Amino acid sequence: MSFPLPQGTNGTTPLQWIEGQAAAACEELLHLSSINSGSFNAAGVEACAARMQALFEPLQAQAERIAVPPYRYTDDRGEWRERPLGPALRLRKRPQAPLRVFLCGHLDTVFGTDHPFQAARRDGERLHGPGVADLKGGLLVLWLALAALERSPHREHLGWEVLLNPDEEIGSPGSAALLAEAARRNHFGLVYEPAYADGGLASERKGSGNFDVIVRGRAAHAGRNPEDGRNAIAAAVKLAAELQNLNGRREGLTLNLGYAHGGGPLNIVPDRCVLKFNVRTTSTDDEPWLLHNLQGLLDAASRQEGYALELRGGFTRPPKPASAGMTRLQHLLRDCGATLGLELQFRPTGGCCDGNNLAALGLPNVDNLGVVGGEIHSDREWMRIASLAERARLSALLLLRLASGELTWQ
Repeated sequence: MSFPLPQGTNGTTPLQWIEGQAAAACEELLHLSSINSGSFNAAGVEACAARMQALFEPLQAQAERIAVPPYRYTDDRGEWRERPLGPALRLRKRPQAPLRVFLCGHLDTVFGTDHPFQAARRDGERLHGPGVADLKGGLLVLWLALAALERSPHREHLGWEVLLNPDEEIGSPGSAALLAEAARRNHFGLVYEPAYADGGLASERKGSGNFDVIVRGRAAHAGRNPEDGRNAIAAAVKLAAELQNLNGRREGLTLNLGYAHGGGPLNIVPDRCVLKFNVRTTSTDDEPWLLHNLQGLLDAASRQEGYALELRGGFTRPPKPASAGMTRLQHLLRDCGATLGLELQFRPTGGCCDGNNLAALGLPNVDNLGVVGGEIHSDREWMRIASLAERARLSALLLLRLASGELTWQ
C-alpha cells in the first residue's frame, strides 16, 4: 500500500529524517552502552535516565524522574534485605489527544558493575556491547520514532506517554504501579524489547513467577551429637527433587531450580538453606495449580520434627495470550512493514517482559519493537546497526498513519 508521507522541515519526510539520523543514533548507542546500568547500579541507571531526558528535551514533552521503591530480596541466610534502585523517567505529550499511545523501554541491563562485559564495539554491520540490543538500542528506536512523529503536521491528533523504567530485568517490582497508571490512560502500547535475531516479533508470551523457599533446621556438632541436628541442606535437597518432578505434570508449565545456598563449616549440621526457582506458565489456571502443589510439598516437609519452611515470592508476569486488540495491532504493524519492504512474522515465546503486565491490565501491545539482535544476557550480545533506522521507521510509520487518519484504532 502506498502512503503519501507528511512533509517535515527542509523538504524531507519524517521517515527520510530518520535515515539521516542513523549514524548519529549509532554513536549515541555506543555512548549509552558504555554507561553501566545494571539493575542495582542506581547511579548508572540514573545517568542513563539523564541522557535520555536530554535527548527528549527538544520534543518539549512533560518530563519527570520518579523514585521507585527499593528492591526487597532474600539473602543467603533467608533474611530480608533491600537494595536501592535508580529512578524511572516518564515523558508525556498531548495527554488529552483523542488517541493516546504508551511507549515503554527499560534503562537497566543484566550486567552489573563487576561483570567483565562493559565495553561496546563495532564489528562490521553489528554492534557488540552490554545492552546494545536489550534494551538501549530500543530506547533509540523509540526516540527516533517519536521525533519523526513530532515533525508531522498531523501530530496533534496523537498523544504519547513514555516510561523508561529502572527495574525490568528484575521483574519491574518498583515500576509496576507506573505501568498500571499508563495502561489506564492509553489506548495501545509499543514496547521496545529487541526483535528476534531473524527480525521476527513476539505474539503470545508465557507468564513467570519467582519464588524463594527458606528451609530452617537445627544446628548441632557434626561429630559429638549429629542426631540432635536437623540438616537443612538434606531437607532442601529432598524438596528440590520434588519440585523438579512438577515439570511435565501440566502442559506448558516449567519449573527451573536456579539457586541454592546453605551451610558453612563442615563440622556443623547446617540449620538453614535457601532455594530459589522460576516458574513459567501458559495460562492463568497454571498459577493456582502450582501454588496448591507447592504448598502441599512445603506442608509435608514442615511436618517433620525440627524443621520449618517458609515460602516467599509469587507470580510477577501473567501469561500474555492473543487478544482482539493485540491481533489488530499486529495487523497494522504488518501493513506498515509491508509498505517498508519488511515481512513481519509473529510467533509465541517462553520469554516475558513488561508487555505481559500491560496486556493483563487491558492494554493491547506489541512488545519487541526494538532493534534486531541476539545472544542477549550474555557477553556476546549484538545488534544489527541498520535495524536502528529500520525499526524506527516501522514504529514511526504506524504513528504517522494513525495521526493522519489513514489508519484507525478501534
